[in-house]
Amino acid sequence: MDRYDGFREFVQARQQSLIRTAYLLTGDAHLAEDLLQSVLAKVAGQWPKLRKGGNPEAYTRKALINQHVSWRRRVRRELPSADPPEYGRSHDDSTVDRIVLRQALARLTPRQRAVIVLRFYEDRSERETAELLNCSLGTVKSQTHHALGRLRMLAPELAHLLVEVETLEVNR
Repeated sequence: MDRYDGFREFVQARQQSLIRTAYLLTGDAHLAEDLLQSVLAKVAGQWPKLRKGGNPEAYTRKALINQHVSWRRRVRRELPSADPPEYGRSHDDSTVDRIVLRQALARLTPRQRAVIVLRFYEDRSERETAELLNCSLGTVKSQTHHALGRLRMLAPELAHLLVEVETLEVNR
Protein backbone atom coordinates (compact mmCIF):
# COMPACT_ATOMS: atom_id res chain seq x y z
CA MET A 1 0.00 0.00 0.00
CA ASP A 2 1.37 3.38 -1.07
CA ARG A 3 1.70 6.03 1.63
CA TYR A 4 -0.22 8.47 -0.60
CA ASP A 5 -3.13 6.21 -1.60
CA GLY A 6 -6.17 8.40 -2.05
CA PHE A 7 -4.30 11.72 -1.92
CA ARG A 8 -4.46 12.34 -5.67
CA GLU A 9 -8.18 11.51 -5.70
CA PHE A 10 -8.79 13.86 -2.76
CA VAL A 11 -6.98 16.71 -4.52
CA GLN A 12 -8.80 16.12 -7.80
CA ALA A 13 -12.18 16.04 -6.08
CA ARG A 14 -11.68 19.11 -3.85
CA GLN A 15 -9.26 21.26 -5.85
CA GLN A 16 -11.81 23.70 -7.29
CA SER A 17 -13.41 24.37 -3.94
CA LEU A 18 -10.05 24.75 -2.20
CA ILE A 19 -8.63 27.10 -4.84
CA ARG A 20 -11.79 29.22 -4.64
CA THR A 21 -11.35 29.55 -0.87
CA ALA A 22 -7.65 30.34 -1.30
CA TYR A 23 -8.53 33.03 -3.86
CA LEU A 24 -11.08 34.60 -1.56
CA LEU A 25 -8.52 34.66 1.23
CA THR A 26 -5.71 36.16 -0.85
CA GLY A 27 -7.58 38.19 -3.46
CA ASP A 28 -5.01 37.16 -6.07
CA ALA A 29 -5.13 34.12 -8.35
CA HIS A 30 -1.38 33.55 -8.32
CA LEU A 31 -1.09 33.90 -4.54
CA ALA A 32 -4.07 31.56 -4.17
CA GLU A 33 -2.28 28.93 -6.25
CA ASP A 34 0.89 29.39 -4.18
CA LEU A 35 -1.09 29.16 -0.95
CA LEU A 36 -2.91 25.99 -2.01
CA GLN A 37 0.27 24.36 -3.33
CA SER A 38 2.08 25.11 -0.08
CA VAL A 39 -0.77 23.70 1.99
CA LEU A 40 -1.18 20.58 -0.15
CA ALA A 41 2.52 19.82 0.30
CA LYS A 42 1.98 19.88 4.06
CA VAL A 43 -1.21 17.82 3.79
CA ALA A 44 0.67 15.21 1.75
CA GLY A 45 3.07 14.81 4.66
CA GLN A 46 0.15 14.17 7.00
CA TRP A 47 -1.79 12.01 4.54
CA PRO A 48 -1.22 8.62 6.22
CA LYS A 49 -2.77 9.91 9.47
CA LEU A 50 -5.57 11.75 7.68
CA ARG A 51 -6.39 8.74 5.52
CA LYS A 52 -6.70 6.46 8.56
CA GLY A 53 -9.21 8.48 10.49
CA GLY A 54 -8.86 12.19 10.09
CA ASN A 55 -10.94 14.63 8.13
CA PRO A 56 -8.71 15.63 5.18
CA GLU A 57 -10.92 18.44 3.95
CA ALA A 58 -11.31 20.09 7.35
CA TYR A 59 -7.57 19.74 7.98
CA THR A 60 -6.77 21.25 4.56
CA ARG A 61 -9.14 24.19 5.01
CA LYS A 62 -7.76 24.92 8.46
CA ALA A 63 -4.22 24.74 7.05
CA LEU A 64 -5.22 27.17 4.25
CA ILE A 65 -6.46 29.69 6.75
CA ASN A 66 -3.50 29.30 9.10
CA GLN A 67 -1.01 29.60 6.24
CA HIS A 68 -2.79 32.67 4.90
CA VAL A 69 -2.77 34.36 8.29
CA SER A 70 0.93 33.56 8.74
CA TRP A 71 1.69 35.18 5.36
CA ARG A 72 0.53 38.56 6.62
CA ARG A 73 4.05 39.94 6.25
CA ARG A 74 3.83 39.27 2.53
CA VAL A 75 0.91 41.67 2.11
CA ARG A 76 1.00 43.27 -1.28
CA ARG A 77 -0.20 46.80 -1.49
CA GLU A 78 -2.36 47.76 -4.44
CA LEU A 79 -1.15 50.86 -6.22
CA PRO A 80 -3.67 53.38 -7.52
CA SER A 81 -3.83 53.77 -11.27
CA ALA A 82 -5.03 56.63 -13.41
CA ASP A 83 -6.55 54.11 -15.81
CA PRO A 84 -8.19 51.33 -13.85
CA PRO A 85 -8.86 48.19 -15.91
CA GLU A 86 -12.61 48.69 -15.81
CA TYR A 87 -12.36 52.20 -17.33
CA GLY A 88 -14.54 52.62 -20.38
CA ARG A 89 -16.43 49.35 -19.95
CA SER A 90 -19.96 49.05 -18.75
CA HIS A 91 -20.60 46.65 -15.88
CA ASP A 92 -23.79 45.60 -14.31
CA ASP A 93 -24.23 46.44 -10.63
CA SER A 94 -23.33 43.00 -9.35
CA THR A 95 -20.01 43.04 -11.22
CA VAL A 96 -19.14 46.43 -9.78
CA ASP A 97 -20.14 45.19 -6.32
CA ARG A 98 -17.82 42.18 -6.68
CA ILE A 99 -14.91 44.39 -7.73
CA VAL A 100 -15.47 46.85 -4.89
CA LEU A 101 -15.95 44.02 -2.37
CA ARG A 102 -12.76 42.27 -3.51
CA GLN A 103 -10.80 45.51 -3.12
CA ALA A 104 -12.30 46.15 0.33
CA LEU A 105 -11.62 42.56 1.47
CA ALA A 106 -7.99 43.00 0.45
CA ARG A 107 -7.70 45.83 2.97
CA LEU A 108 -8.92 43.78 5.93
CA THR A 109 -6.49 42.04 8.25
CA PRO A 110 -5.86 38.40 7.30
CA ARG A 111 -7.86 37.17 10.33
CA GLN A 112 -10.83 39.46 9.55
CA ARG A 113 -10.78 38.40 5.93
CA ALA A 114 -10.70 34.73 6.95
CA VAL A 115 -13.71 35.24 9.23
CA ILE A 116 -15.71 36.98 6.50
CA VAL A 117 -14.85 34.31 3.91
CA LEU A 118 -15.72 31.45 6.24
CA ARG A 119 -18.88 32.97 7.67
CA PHE A 120 -20.45 34.50 4.59
CA TYR A 121 -18.92 32.91 1.53
CA GLU A 122 -18.59 29.36 2.82
CA ASP A 123 -21.68 29.80 5.03
CA ARG A 124 -19.96 28.34 8.10
CA SER A 125 -21.45 28.70 11.56
CA GLU A 126 -19.68 30.75 14.23
CA ARG A 127 -18.68 27.52 15.96
CA GLU A 128 -17.24 25.96 12.77
CA THR A 129 -15.38 29.18 12.04
CA ALA A 130 -13.93 29.23 15.56
CA GLU A 131 -12.76 25.64 15.18
CA LEU A 132 -11.16 26.31 11.79
CA LEU A 133 -9.41 29.43 13.08
CA ASN A 134 -8.51 27.78 16.37
CA CYS A 135 -9.98 30.60 18.41
CA SER A 136 -12.93 31.23 20.71
CA LEU A 137 -16.51 31.85 19.66
CA GLY A 138 -16.23 35.35 21.13
CA THR A 139 -13.22 36.08 18.92
CA VAL A 140 -15.18 35.06 15.83
CA LYS A 141 -18.06 37.33 16.87
CA SER A 142 -15.82 40.31 17.57
CA GLN A 143 -13.73 39.78 14.40
CA THR A 144 -16.94 39.57 12.37
CA HIS A 145 -18.26 42.75 13.97
CA HIS A 146 -14.98 44.63 13.37
CA ALA A 147 -14.62 43.32 9.82
CA LEU A 148 -18.16 44.33 8.85
CA GLY A 149 -17.59 47.77 10.39
CA ARG A 150 -14.35 48.15 8.46
CA LEU A 151 -16.06 47.06 5.23
CA ARG A 152 -18.76 49.66 5.88
CA MET A 153 -16.08 52.31 6.24
CA LEU A 154 -13.95 51.16 3.27
CA ALA A 155 -16.82 50.65 0.85
CA PRO A 156 -19.93 52.62 1.82
CA GLU A 157 -21.34 51.87 -1.65
CA LEU A 158 -21.79 48.26 -0.50
CA ALA A 159 -24.16 49.21 2.31
CA HIS A 160 -27.03 47.32 0.64
CA LEU A 161 -24.98 44.09 0.72
CA LEU A 162 -23.92 44.59 4.32
CA VAL A 163 -27.53 45.11 5.40
CA GLU A 164 -28.37 41.74 3.78
CA VAL A 165 -25.46 40.08 5.60
CA GLU A 166 -26.43 41.57 8.96
CA THR A 167 -30.04 40.47 8.42
CA LEU A 168 -28.82 36.93 7.76
CA GLU A 169 -26.72 37.07 10.94
CA VAL A 170 -29.69 38.08 13.09
CA ASN A 171 -31.90 35.36 11.59
CA ARG A 172 -29.39 32.49 12.08
